[in-house]
Amino acid sequence: MLIRDADDADVPAITTIINALLHTTTYEWTEQVHTEQERTAWLAAHRAAAHPVLVAVADGEVVGWAAYGDFRDTARWPGYWPVVEHSVHVRADQWGRNVGRELMEALIGRARAAGKRAMVGGIDGENARSIRFHERLGFVEVARMPGIGEKFGRRLDLVLVQRAIEPDAAPEAPEA
Repeated sequence: MLIRDADDADVPAITTIINALLHTTTYEWTEQVHTEQERTAWLAAHRAAAHPVLVAVADGEVVGWAAYGDFRDTARWPGYWPVVEHSVHVRADQWGRNVGRELMEALIGRARAAGKRAMVGGIDGENARSIRFHERLGFVEVARMPGIGEKFGRRLDLVLVQRAIEPDAAPEAPEA
């Protein structure tokens, strides 16, 4: 398996993967299908902000992706600059094959190299598999917010997980 930076040619696979469980799970709190146009703009925005989007490629196919972006609005609240929020998605037929682990290890490495000190993830409270996955990667549950989301007419809990990251070098805050 190869982990590399995503490029525009990966957008169709990224879009397919994020949409795959949209209508059958509460893993993502929307029922609106993601489009390739929207994902292309998302990828461009990540590149412009120097935030990585990584893909896992096996047998020539994209089988998963991971990305991070700012946690909260760092333009408005620059004190959050050393924290990133991530997302990781793996094609269901690849679950249990270390695709997610390899993506996350690479993403954490990128965060470390960028001088970040913490990575946060927001997980649907019903997604025990993702919570356990994150725990195995050293994330700890730091908050459980009951009933703050909704999908399929049900109220949903948000679980926040966090992992400390030791930067490669002493980080400096970006210029305001």
